[in-house]
Amino acid sequence: MLDENLKSQLKAYLERVVRPIEITASVDDSAKSQEMSALLTQLVELCRQISVTERRDDGERAPSFALNSPGHDIQLRFAGIPMGHEFTSLVLALLQVGGHPPRVEQTIIDQIKDLDADLSFETYFSLSCQNCPDVVQALNLMAVLNPRISHVAIDGGVFPAEVESRQVMSVPTVYLNGQIFGQGRMEVEEVVAKLDTTSAERAAERLNNREAYDVLVIGGGPAGAAAAIYAARKGIRTGLASERFGGQVLDTMAIENFISVRHTEGPQFAASLEEHVRDYDIDVMNLQRAEKLVAGKEMISVELVNGATLRSKAVILSTGARWRQMGVPGEDHYRNKGVAYCPHCDGPLFRGKRVAVIGGGNSGVEAAIDLANIVSHVTLIEFDSMLRADDVLQRKLRSLPNVDVLLSARTTEVLGDGQKVTGLVYENRIAGQRHTLDLDGIFVQIGLLPNTEWLKGSVDLSSRGEIIVDQHGQTSVPGVFAAGDCTTVPYKQIVIALGEGAKASLAAFDHLMRTSAPDTDAVKAA
Repeated sequence: MLDENLKSQLKAYLERVVRPIEITASVDDSAKSQEMSALLTQLVELCRQISVTERRDDGERAPSFALNSPGHDIQLRFAGIPMGHEFTSLVLALLQVGGHPPRVEQTIIDQIKDLDADLSFETYFSLSCQNCPDVVQALNLMAVLNPRISHVAIDGGVFPAEVESRQVMSVPTVYLNGQIFGQGRMEVEEVVAKLDTTSAERAAERLNNREAYDVLVIGGGPAGAAAAIYAARKGIRTGLASERFGGQVLDTMAIENFISVRHTEGPQFAASLEEHVRDYDIDVMNLQRAEKLVAGKEMISVELVNGATLRSKAVILSTGARWRQMGVPGEDHYRNKGVAYCPHCDGPLFRGKRVAVIGGGNSGVEAAIDLANIVSHVTLIEFDSMLRADDVLQRKLRSLPNVDVLLSARTTEVLGDGQKVTGLVYENRIAGQRHTLDLDGIFVQIGLLPNTEWLKGSVDLSSRGEIIVDQHGQTSVPGVFAAGDCTTVPYKQIVIALGEGAKASLAAFDHLMRTSAPDTDAVKAA
């Protein structure tokens, strides 16, 4: 299961365990159970604090295993084999069950311990999903800290009958006490906020008491992180408010064009960004969504959805972008019920089925290539008369026997049976004829939409909703700058967003120096 290099790294981590860990494994005669047993045997060999007991026909999912520690009431279980993206979740669970303190703010720990209800969570994940570990790790931590909280992390690929019966068509999908609690990435703060309904009011009160900033960054993606670091390095009071730190990078599978780094993955890159930001004296306010910008004579105010208002002498907008939707009937109703936007996360749920990919750019063609290795058939639908992806990707696509390409085709409707997608309707733009495709899933890959709706009427926007900026990142409002995918700067790339964030921050600092400088004529007159 584990190669020697991984064993060595894991052994070093497990040296931090300070109390016994009891693993109770539920097994059957399947190959997956044997594979899980082999993994657990290796864990015992790597840490003398770990012991394993195997049980059969105990009423639990098989293969699965529960983690506990003597004298503690911890209800935490993995159903399946947590490798791939979930291996980190296993390591963290072992450390936390073994008494190693979590790297979470004390206020969040206190909130979790104060939750006064029986909460039974189940999370369906796939090993290729980069969004799932955050959810699994958040709920595992809650199960470690509060005995009234239980969590089972379920690999949908190992338990396909459950996935089918519950019609899980998007991961991560979280159930609470048998009912759907949420879908998609959630960090522990978000989960706690949904459970503790008064937390938003308390957070707003704390934020309202913040002193004014010299530079306030709105958005925590690459552009926002770079802007905040460059501002903090100038020694000025810097704040960063973000709906989710990392932004769209968190949804990126592989990054292979960031110069000097041959390969990394989005969540790993985002974690490095946040770690770098927190090395500086930056007031990071995560899970905060802005809804209004008000420019005053001396201060600029940013109003948040939770009712708080932040004030700053200069503001840098770096709110990024999100996946563009088709905007056709049925899309909203069947989102996460067959309509998906992340082929890496949700692709394994459609194994052996028929799917469509909407979009013929690099993202769409890459998605079709990836899905062709999992599903029975892929139909790629492109609005234009030709694909726009790189030639090397097009050649690979056309070499695949289970992929069809439809050009000059416009999707007009998503079809379903009320519970899940059953197909789509598209129109041939040349002949004008309409056709129906029988499908199980639709992956939308048609570009990005800037997160700027809240800025309408505050700063000048392009016809596409992008913030109009000059060569310094200055917007139409003095003291307000912008950077990254939300702006008119072409080529939406991580490396470009980082540079634009740094540039906007330097421009904001220059603005502060000029506007705070004393009036020389007034000084002479004095």
